[in-house]
This record gives sequence, C-alpha cells and structure tokens, in this order.
Amino acid sequence: MKVKKIIFQLHKILGLFSGVVVFIVAITGCCWAFREEIESLYDDYKKVEPQNRPILTPTQAKDIAEEIFPNNTVHGTLFKKADDAIEVIFYDAKPEFYQSVFLNPYSGDVIQVDNHLSGFFAFILKGHMRLWLPKEIGEQVVGAAILIFLLIIISGIILWIPKKRKNLKQRLTFDWKKTTRWKRKNFDLHTVIGIYICSLAFILAFTGSVISYNWLKYVVYKSTGGDKVPAFIIPENKSVPLENDAAVVPMDHLIVKLLEESPEAESFELHYPETEEESIYVEVSNSKGLYYDSDYRFFDQHTLEELETTAIYGKYKDAKLADKILRMNYDIHIGAIGGIAGKIIAFLASLLTASLPVTGILMWYGRKYKKKRVLEKTMVYSN
Repeated sequence: MKVKKIIFQLHKILGLFSGVVVFIVAITGCCWAFREEIESLYDDYKKVEPQNRPILTPTQAKDIAEEIFPNNTVHGTLFKKADDAIEVIFYDAKPEFYQSVFLNPYSGDVIQVDNHLSGFFAFILKGHMRLWLPKEIGEQVVGAAILIFLLIIISGIILWIPKKRKNLKQRLTFDWKKTTRWKRKNFDLHTVIGIYICSLAFILAFTGSVISYNWLKYVVYKSTGGDKVPAFIIPENKSVPLENDAAVVPMDHLIVKLLEESPEAESFELHYPETEEESIYVEVSNSKGLYYDSDYRFFDQHTLEELETTAIYGKYKDAKLADKILRMNYDIHIGAIGGIAGKIIAFLASLLTASLPVTGILMWYGRKYKKKRVLEKTMVYSN
C-alpha cells in the first residue's frame, strides 16, 4: 500500500507538470492524422495535362525555381507521374524558410508557390512539435513532457489494478446511475478510458520520443539487433570530374533512367549535391502515403554509378528487421502503417489521450476542493 501511495503521488505530480503539454500534443495529433486526405481536396493545381514531350531536367527545374527565391537553398526536386507538376522544395533552417515552387514539367511555367510554414496544418505542426514556442525551447519541452507521459502511463496501469478481483468489472465499464455524482463519472472516464487506450497511447508517445531523441533511436535500433548506422549518411563520389566535361550534367539523365527502371514508383525526390565530393541521392517512394518502404539511392554525380551507404537508409529490399522497425517508426506514429483504418485508430487514440489530462486535473481539483470544504467546515464548527 505504501508503494501504491508513492506511485499515486508520482502519477499526480508528473500529470500536473506535463498535462497541458500532453493535451496540446494529443489534440494537434488528431488534427494532423488526416492532413493528406484533407489537402487532396484542394490541390488540383498539382495536376497537369500529360504531353508527349520531354520533361524538365533537374537542372532546368532548379534554375527556374531559383529565379523566384534566389537567396534560399533548394532542398530537392520532386518528380511524380506524367500528369503531376514538378515540385522544387526550398528549405533553410536559420532563418526558417520552407516553400515549394510547382512547375509545369513540360513548359516550365510556374503554377503556384506554397509556403509550408503558413496555413492551418503548419500551425498544427508547430503546436505538435514545439507548442508554438521557439524551436530550440519548444522541442525540448515537448520531448521531456512525452517522456514523462510514458512514466505516467506505466504508473497509471499499476494504480488501475484493483485490490480485489470482484472490483475488476467496475474498472472496465461505466456503471452510471441517476444518482452517480460527477466526481465518480469523471473518475470512471479517467480510469476506464485510460486502461483501454494505454497501449495505443504508449505506442504514440514512444514513437514520438524516438523521433525526438537520437539516443533513443540508437537504443531501439541496437536492442533489436541492428548492425548499421541508425542515421542518414550520403556516400562520397568514387570518381573525380573531368576538365573537358564541365558542360555535361549527368544528373539530368538520372530521372529519365529511374523512371524507366521503376515506372510503378509514386515519386522520385532528387537532392542536389552540396559539394563536389558528395553524391546525388534520390528518395524513391514506392507506396502512396507511406515512408518506410522508400528506396534511398545514391549516385556518383560524375558517372551516375550507384553507390551504397553504410546507414539504414538504403534500398528497402536490403533492409533487415531492425532497419525496418526503425524505418516504420514515423508511419506507426501517424497511423499510416495501417492505411485509412490505422489513421482512424491514431485519431481516436489521440483524441481519447487528450481527455486524460483533463479528467486527471478535474480529479485533482475535486480532491483539493473537498479538502478545502472540510477545512472550512471544521473552522466554522470550532468557532
């Protein structure tokens, strides 16, 4: 009993410290769950009329887009199907800049410019990842609060276990009557909902923590038998540029080559080398709405010879079990791993998780208010 009292105090104190953060992260997680499905309702500008002519090369697309943002860095260029616009993605960390220029792949005309740091979903993501605080502060606060939440879930399960087996049913169902007071209803909401979603809430919180902390990513990877580097490593070129070859850009032949090799792929995101030594890397998306089974392919920027990486982010067919577990982490976190059903589960789990800090704080307030009332009555009687 003394142990349970200590755990209860720990559960209460940690809940009061992290409750607001958990509520915000869970609610924003709900809103993010169906982002792709909602955005697809108004992104017709990303479609074009297919034409029987060559598409823009990566160099041409980059040059056109840089005329709009000459002082910013091109992160990569996204090539999709014949009826999709080319998306040139710009990203800078400081000052934060994240915009995309959509081009007609045949004419090079600018279709639209999107600012990924504005709008409803950008607002939601900032709240989810950093509580709308400066990045350096907010991400640390969220990361710490979610680690604390993992402890809260574990302590909550221990506290939920009834003293007597006959009380088990009461902890699993809502047995409300007309005479049931709000405090009892609130207690049931906290405990019954908590025990049913604790496993899902733990998965969402844990996968979020893996995203936040590289040390945890390393622990998860090595503990599951991983023998590669759990990071993203771009290999260096094997060749050197030829002096008389300056006018030739081998990279411009790469997308055509990949389209012929993998016609069923959803997209090819090409990233331009930042130095003469760095290879070209292309993220090949093999499934719509999923990230874990993408192929990360690397090519010598002078010869287009394919290179291998020592990290887990290479070709999916070469991934071992530990590699797959870590690569699936984000898709599990957002529910995409289970398709639309998985997203519905993630949405409901996030929504119900958001209710736990609310009912928990109401329980704390009810106990505190009750003690205050008892103290007031004692003072009245003593006088």
